[in-house]
Parts: sequence; structure tokens; C-alpha cells
Amino acid sequence: MTRSAPAPRAARGLSSGTRRAALGAALGAAALAAALAACAGPRDTALTPQANGTAPAPNARGAPPAGVAVGGAGEWVTQGKDLALTRFSDLSEITTANVANLKTAWSFSTGVLYGHEGAPLVVGKTMYLVTPYPDIAYALDLTKQGAIKWKYQPNTDPWAVGVACCDVVNRGWAFADGKLIYNLLDNRTIALDTATGQPVWQTKLGDPTSGQTMTMAPLVVKDKVLVGNSGGEMGVRGFLAALDVHTGKLAWRAYATGPDKDVLIGPDFKPFYARDRGTDLGVKSWPADAWRHGAGASWGWISYDPELNLIYYGTSNPSPWNQEQRPGDNKWTATIFARDPDTGAAKWALQTGPHDDHDYDAVNEDVLIDLPMHGPGSTPRKVMTHFDRNGFGYTIDRATGEVLVANMFGPYNWADGFDLATGLPRAVEAKHTHQGVNVTNICPSDIGGKNQNPTAFSPRTGLMYVPVNTGCMDYEGVESSFIAGTPYWGAHVTEHPGADGNWGEFIAWDPVAGRRVWQLKEHTLIWSGALVTAGDVVFYGTTDGYFKAVDARTGKPLWQQKLGSGVSGPPMTYRGPDGKQYVAVLTGVGGAARVSKGSVESFPAGGGTLYVFSL
Repeated sequence: MTRSAPAPRAARGLSSGTRRAALGAALGAAALAAALAACAGPRDTALTPQANGTAPAPNARGAPPAGVAVGGAGEWVTQGKDLALTRFSDLSEITTANVANLKTAWSFSTGVLYGHEGAPLVVGKTMYLVTPYPDIAYALDLTKQGAIKWKYQPNTDPWAVGVACCDVVNRGWAFADGKLIYNLLDNRTIALDTATGQPVWQTKLGDPTSGQTMTMAPLVVKDKVLVGNSGGEMGVRGFLAALDVHTGKLAWRAYATGPDKDVLIGPDFKPFYARDRGTDLGVKSWPADAWRHGAGASWGWISYDPELNLIYYGTSNPSPWNQEQRPGDNKWTATIFARDPDTGAAKWALQTGPHDDHDYDAVNEDVLIDLPMHGPGSTPRKVMTHFDRNGFGYTIDRATGEVLVANMFGPYNWADGFDLATGLPRAVEAKHTHQGVNVTNICPSDIGGKNQNPTAFSPRTGLMYVPVNTGCMDYEGVESSFIAGTPYWGAHVTEHPGADGNWGEFIAWDPVAGRRVWQLKEHTLIWSGALVTAGDVVFYGTTDGYFKAVDARTGKPLWQQKLGSGVSGPPMTYRGPDGKQYVAVLTGVGGAARVSKGSVESFPAGGGTLYVFSL
């Protein structure tokens, strides 16, 4: 698949009159919703993150930190299952011995054909879904095989469709304080009453005419809703913001570029590596004023450690992709941040890709584990795992930002190793990109060795389960001019399968040794993310529409089901009102998962459908 700068917004967007009409309709709907909210009925069981919740039992092979559990037994209340983003469920009815007997229990069509990249949430007897644009929210009654309890359709500004980089996805939603909270593509964060589906508050954080959109899943930490923006290919200025969970009022906003006061870097900022220390590096590491449209968007995942009181997230590529237009490290793009959720103050940062020239964002999830680094049973160390777009699987001290382990998790060639002393990959000179030069066969491609599709960790095996992209690319930088609200891309990229003809692999990874334990080759991309359970079963889906279960210890394939479209959403599991364990996943292929469309036979059409399975 070849990608380059899309057509200018004027050729694809709407007239300003149409946009004003849409905005007026949205405001009218909000006023009506406020009136209806007064008629709210009884709420579903409110289960907010338990800052001091029950900690998992100590485990010889590693465990999530204390206090990250959320929700009740059998529920799935936050996108990553817990605040550590392990996507591990302690449900064990479905095992390696009986998973072959899984059958479809019920299904539900969302009626939307774009890419579905979020996971359903289950609270009590209700399941909550949100579609891609136009961002329709559903509450489904689990006692009636998904009968609709309520539906909310916002008047999301259609202008945002014309500026969204890579499909109009929504990567997830949050449940807290009796509210369903999610981002609209047009840069509003909205909170719905979970009893009625009516808006409680909404906060606008940006203007789509600037090229900014919002696609990430919010995370609620204490009384803060944490959200970030998208638009790394439009020259936006990336940020992470915190909103009051009760009112939606902006508490703080931390930009990814600019002076320290805007990035919320102060005296407590202590990065581990010397290259990340200094004053106003978010300005000095750019050509004059280039930081104002240098990207560093935050469209991935956020995790939280209650003991350290730190949140972790990453920032996107710099703009434009043509690296010769922006000499310098381009801080703080392609960077992992640790921040205080109460104030937003940065505590440490690790720039995984200084002066990125391959579109290797650092937005992928940081999974928090207390891990025995000196063998099973040894004293655990507070680490996080991070599988970067650059193809390296990191194990990082999450208190300091020191890289402890970093090895390639796929067949990649842009670097030939990693220097733990500097915390940086050893780049191969021949694979650097340049303006006017078509550099061929760079691996991984711009979508990365892994993209947004999240990993899972099992404390029973001590292993990470990772969807891996093995595609490569040809890359030529081109000059690009910044005009607000139009593409600021700066490269022609052609993507192709890896040397073995495949686009993907699903692997198990030892985060202590930094090596693969087992792997399964896939002809197509794996865009779904992973789920692992106490039954030692791992679930994942492929873009050609297969939903699969494998043995967590050996990788042995155990079951698969062909679905109606490609799988782009992470699977989840829950205990139903009848006491049975269910596994659910949304189909609806889209987003960057379509890069393999041209070389895969029978690539499925779009189609948003929820599938629920049980024994």
C-alpha cells in the first residue's frame, strides 16, 4: 500500500455553513439532554477505580502493582482491565481443555462501517459500547442478550472526518462516577449518565479546523479524566489534559512541545539519561518556531501506578515526516512521559526516538508489572513493558525511566542493536531517510513493529502476549509546507509484507530476558490486541476476520472462528448474569490495518458487529 499526503481538506471537507449548522445542532442537543438528565432513573452499579483496591497475590513470575484493580469480580470496567493495562482476567471457566467448545452466544450490529478499535465494558448487568464516528454510545442489557437499554447519538462535527489521519476510530471509553466518558472525534470529551444515556457534561479541547481530532481512550485516575489529542500528520501541537470527573472542568494541560512551563517540566523533573536534561528543550531542539506545529500527539494508552502516583503515556511522531525540515532532537515527540496525575508535572521522560525519521511513535501502551528481574521468586522490581513502534521490546524501571532490557521483537533492520548506556537503539546509517531519496526495504514500516493494538500480561506465566507487525516500507521524504488544518505529512511511503511474505506474527515474550518464547505466523496484520485469562488461554483476532484462542504456555492453536469483518478491537471477557464466562470482541476492520488490503486475498469489508462467545 502506498501512502502520501492526502487531498487538501477543501477537497474533502464541508462548507463553513454546513459546519456551523452541525455545531448549532450539537448545542441544541446538549440543551435538550440537560433537561432530560433531570428525569434520570436509577443508575447501574457505580464502580470507580479503586485506588486502594485489592492487590493481586504476590506471584513468583510477576504481578501488577497494588491498587490497580478496578471493578467487581467478573466485570471489565476499564479498557486495559486494570490501571496497569495487563488485560489479564482471573476468570477460568474457559480453559485450554474446553475452549474448542466455544459457540456464539449472541451478536449485535453497531451499524457503523469504520474501524472499531475499542473494547466493550461490562458493569453489573450492562455492557457499554461506543462506535467510531459518529461516536454513538450504547448500553446493552446482558439479561436479554444485548437488548438496547439506551442509545446516545451526538452531533459530532463532520468536519473532523476530513482531517482525521487514519480512519475515524474511537479506541475506547471509560466508566467512573456513574458516567460513561469518551472522546468525540471533533475534540469534545463527553460524560453520559449511565442510567439514562444523557449528557452530564461536555468539554471542548480543540478545533477540528486546525487538523486536531481525538481518538484515544480516556483513563480516570482519582477525580481526573485524562485525555489527549490526535493529528500528528496535520502539524498539531500534542497535549495530554486532565478534566474534573464531576464537572468536566479543565484541571491541567501538558503540551509535548514548547517551553518547560507549557510542557509542565519543573524542578521535580529528573530524566534518567543526560540527553533528556536541560532547560526548554521543547524549544531549543527545534528550528525556530517549528515546535508550534511539531506534533507529539497523545492518541495511545495511559497507565497508572497508585503507589508511585505516576501516570505513563507516550507521544507521537514529529511533524513533518521529512526529517530534513526539522534538525534537532525534536523534543518531546516520540517520548514516554511519567507525570503526577494531580498536577500534570513531569517526573521523568525517555525519548525513544530523538529526531525520528521513520514515523516510530512512542504512543504504545506501558504495562505495569512488579517483576522478579533476577529469576522467579526474587525481589520484584517496579518496571513497565513497552513494545515500541521502532521494534524494540523495552523493560523499563518505572520509578526512574532507566531502560533495563531492550531487544528487537521482530525481524527488523533499521537498527542493529541497543545501547543500554545511552538508552538508544544503534541505528543503521543506510536506513536513515532523506528528502528526495527513496530508501527501500526499511523494517518495520511506518505503522511500526507494533501499533496501538495492546499487549497482555499473565502473572501465571510471567509472559507478555504481543501482536507483531512484520511489514516493511520504502520511504522518500518530500518537502511539506505548514498550513493549519491541512496535511503536513512530508513523505511518500510504500508498504509491503516482510521477507517471508507475511504481515504479522503473534508472540509470547519474556520481559526479563527480552526474548521470544513462542510465535505464530499470520499472513495478515493482527490489529486486535490480546486478552489472557486464568484459564491460560490467549485470545486475539486478525484483519482477515479470524478470532483465535491459543495456549498461553505453548502457543498451541486451540480454536478459531471466522467473523463477518476484520478484527480491530481488543477482546475482553466477563461473567454474565447467569454466572457463565463470556468472551466478547468487536469486528470492523479499519484504520491503518488496511495497509495489507492490496496484497491479501479476500480482505473483508468493513462492518461493526459485536460477537459474544460462551461454552
